[in-house]
Amino acid sequence: MPLGLIELPWWGYILVILGLTHITIASVTIFLHRHQAHHALDLHPLASHFFRAWLWLTTGIVTRNWVAVHRKHHAKCETPDDPHSPQVYGLKKVLFDGVDLYRRETAVAQTLERYGHGTPNDALERYLYARHSQFGIGLMLVIDLLLFGPIGLTVWAVQMLWIPFFAAGVINGVGHYWGYRRFAPNDASRNILPWGILIGGEELHNNHHAYATSAKLSNQWWEIDLGWLYIRLLAALRLAKVRRVAPKIRLDPTKRHCDAGTLQAIFTHRYAILARFAGSLKPTVEQEVHQRQLGAALGLNAKRTLQTVQSGLERGAENLPEKERLTLERALAASPLLDVLYRMREELVALWSRSNASREQLVKQLDSWLKHAETSGVVALQQFSRRLCSYG
Repeated sequence: MPLGLIELPWWGYILVILGLTHITIASVTIFLHRHQAHHALDLHPLASHFFRAWLWLTTGIVTRNWVAVHRKHHAKCETPDDPHSPQVYGLKKVLFDGVDLYRRETAVAQTLERYGHGTPNDALERYLYARHSQFGIGLMLVIDLLLFGPIGLTVWAVQMLWIPFFAAGVINGVGHYWGYRRFAPNDASRNILPWGILIGGEELHNNHHAYATSAKLSNQWWEIDLGWLYIRLLAALRLAKVRRVAPKIRLDPTKRHCDAGTLQAIFTHRYAILARFAGSLKPTVEQEVHQRQLGAALGLNAKRTLQTVQSGLERGAENLPEKERLTLERALAASPLLDVLYRMREELVALWSRSNASREQLVKQLDSWLKHAETSGVVALQQFSRRLCSYG
């Protein structure tokens, strides 16, 4: 006699677990992350209510809390105020105890008030989902036991552990510690893998930090964002409407002078441009580090010194851990060439940081930067400036 309403072979239970947890992953990335936190898409009430109900059953997450913590993460990324940075707390703490960091931040009333605006506040949210968040988890346990019998406890346990480990741990931890970078935001975000399947596209974390309000996390044809596929399906069913996706870089090889279009392209694609800036200068930096034997002079190996200088060119000294920042400062003091390259980086960043300047003033400043690059005598810098002219 079956102990539950559904009796399956062992592999059937594995498929059920994978299916149920994947729905939860999709709910987090589509509803909580892209829809609620960043308003990258609109959801039909039917889809929105399904995701809210499912997350209540399988995670107990309160929408306002999750959104507030995530928005604060973007606003304070890699600083002591970041709720869950592995650069601050260490990878082990975030990976295996990320839930504790999350809960600690949700207890800060100021975080919820400042960053939790615009989230659902209807009667269902106030009197059920937010007030009785643990009741949904208990109800899910009852459902699993009724459907699968005693093994339903295992199904439920995996459901409860899935998001704390993969979302609070892997994405927040590994996604800011290990992987590849295509863009150079001021934080340490990385793409864990180019195939965003297991975590619904959230593996492409560096892409997300570069274009935070984009509903699509993949940026190259060889990158896979499964969450984006689901969004497209929802859109085809008229259950979702995409508001924003990351724009493509447009190049005009015939352009020789910067204009307002170049300036706008630099603003829009600033993190892609910074990544290209640092990447194009890497051979020059590597040659300088070896010729001046900077590693030995700083008491480090050449590889470590090169990595630190490259990180500085990508993120800026102020965004590096203190030990790396001090190493960068010593390297710049020991090499006039590296100092020039870093100052050129700072002048480039200043273009999109001068909020009080008019567009005409910024175009002139950009033109001055390009001329400075052309007369620098650094071939890689000259080539970069010519390419920069072709943007927009």
